[in-house]
Amino acid sequence: MHEFIPQGTCSSKILFDIQDGKVKNLHFEDGCDGNLKALSILADGMEAGELVKKLKGLECEDKGTSCADQLARALEKYSNGAFANS
Repeated sequence: MHEFIPQGTCSSKILFDIQDGKVKNLHFEDGCDGNLKALSILADGMEAGELVKKLKGLECEDKGTSCADQLARALEKYSNGAFANS
């Protein structure tokens, strides 16, 4: 399980696994409960790279980011080897 601390969102932590390039076991702590549960269900089994393409740059209100954007950033960090020892 990989852990990412998002910046600028109501969510305080993003947890996820990657299996064969696909996102599994996605969980957000705190934030908009219903929306983040829905995002987690929809993202399950999707290619990490495809999620990055779809979610990167999405903003929530005037925050300049969103939980979805922060997930994209976490997945980019993973693909760049930032979670190699997790």
